[in-house]
Amino acid sequence: MPGAYKIEVNGGRLILDLLLALIFLAVQWRIALLVRRRVRLLTGWRRPAALVATALSGGLVAVGYACSYSEVTAQFRMAENAAAIFGAATLCYLLTSTAGLAVAAVLRPIRQRLNADADPGRRRVLNLAGNALMVSPFAAVAYGALVQRTNFQVEEVDVPLAGLPADLDGLRVLQLSDIHLGVFLSERELARVIDASCELRPHIAFATGDFISTFGDPLEACIRQLARVKADAGMWGCLGNHERFARAENRATELAARAGIPILRGEARQLRFGNAVLNVAGVDYQPLYNKEEYLAGAERLVYPGAVNLLLSHNPDVFPVAAAQGYDLMLAGHTHGGQVTVEILDQGINPARFFTPYVKGLYRLGPAANYVTRGIGTIGIPARIGAPPEITLLRLRKA
Repeated sequence: MPGAYKIEVNGGRLILDLLLALIFLAVQWRIALLVRRRVRLLTGWRRPAALVATALSGGLVAVGYACSYSEVTAQFRMAENAAAIFGAATLCYLLTSTAGLAVAAVLRPIRQRLNADADPGRRRVLNLAGNALMVSPFAAVAYGALVQRTNFQVEEVDVPLAGLPADLDGLRVLQLSDIHLGVFLSERELARVIDASCELRPHIAFATGDFISTFGDPLEACIRQLARVKADAGMWGCLGNHERFARAENRATELAARAGIPILRGEARQLRFGNAVLNVAGVDYQPLYNKEEYLAGAERLVYPGAVNLLLSHNPDVFPVAAAQGYDLMLAGHTHGGQVTVEILDQGINPARFFTPYVKGLYRLGPAANYVTRGIGTIGIPARIGAPPEITLLRLRKA
């Protein structure tokens, strides 16, 4: 296909994708068997009609699951809104039906014991509790979609850096990332984010990629809103993987430049704050499948004597950035897991299959890396345990 790009695959993602596909396939097979038992009770034309409907629904689920991948919808340039909605609805169905079936499997032996219980009142209460557990996955996704998806939170974080010049001590740095403006994040909702960002009075602002999700999303509207951010040293940016999927890297760069937002693509700018110099470098998305080429040539962007800050959408490059001499890296990409569950003080989420740098502040020696949870969503239009984040970093002398 002319102009096609390489669909990104890395070991962790491949394992996760295969694992999810196998789990979903097993669950849907189980559901199909349960439906088939009911179909056998039908008579006349209803039975073949039900079998055909079951087969068609299975095909629709398969197509919908494919549509949940932005790489697929962008590769074939599907009708963007319809594909996104169809894919998200299918993924929500697969996740909730899988969780519901898992709960039912756990409750089945308990209910069998309850059937032998002579106390009907106790049996009724426990059955109601079991039914509540059965619907809890649906309730969690609904809460994540209707409430937490747009529960934009300001995270203010101090970042101590060794040798930070006095003129940069206390510098207020705004970071916005993973906006994904489109069918599941409206311009009005993004305007709320921008309004809240302006109230933070940053000295400098950064947008670290994924302005949109796929081909046809409103890139111009996203840039228009970002241009409303007022910062003393302006806003600067880098590109994410979804600009690449949407084949919108050049368009995003041009639109942002017109709006006064330089997109740094393998280049750096030196900004002076009093007697101190902040060297801001930016790179295009660094693919996970090509780790041996992480930040190739970016060491030439390091400016001796300055505080060197790198904008990279992919946080996984942090060890390379630290080795090259960068003092601070700002990244996104992971959405903080987007759907995360805390078990024994450990966050369990899909992003951990890709990188150890999921959310928050990380350090390697004197270097620091901040990974924001970002603003928008991908896949399912919901956030659970990882609310959207407006980040304000304050540089401090260590």
